[in-house]
Amino acid sequence: MDHLIESKVKQASELAPCDVKIILLGDSAVGKSKLVERFLINDYEERQLSTYALTMFRHTTNFEGQELKIDIWDTAGQECFNNLHPSFYFGAHACILVFDVTRKLTYANLKNWYKEMRAYCPDIPCVLIANKIDVNMDVTKKSFKFGEQYGLDFHFVSAADGTNVVKIFRETLGKALEFKRNPPRSFERDVMELLDDDSWLNS
Repeated sequence: MDHLIESKVKQASELAPCDVKIILLGDSAVGKSKLVERFLINDYEERQLSTYALTMFRHTTNFEGQELKIDIWDTAGQECFNNLHPSFYFGAHACILVFDVTRKLTYANLKNWYKEMRAYCPDIPCVLIANKIDVNMDVTKKSFKFGEQYGLDFHFVSAADGTNVVKIFRETLGKALEFKRNPPRSFERDVMELLDDDSWLNS
């Protein structure tokens, strides 16, 4: 399976570099691809090797007066814990974590997806999405503790009728840009900046 993912990464590299990369995580059939398609409508370029590889959606949009190339990566059939290639996470600026309100197991599995994502992307912003509220709007009255536990922004959405879909993608894009512009400090970054600045040698 890794060779398929590596091929997907190679395909992505053949496009002009993106400005922002957003990844989607969650169990199979929670509606990740439908959310992306609902957001983008027909304005995107899709790259996919097979139903078992990754799908990358390339989208150009205007955000805050700036034209941006956005890459949205979907697992597309690879939904298995500890089975995603590190390249899926590499260079990500934000994550959308999705569960299906009609299937409790997809909610229970969030902790596994979140743990794996944080192993590769410890600092990127993450937005939690409860999809398929159109099936039963009463779920919007329930309290879901996972988001509170990890300090995640939480939204109810419906890929079927479009409820909140554009809102959550635009919000996530904003968070991704903020992360890119102001990445958290790290020991490695501090060392590299120190090596680039030789003024301290003369102090």
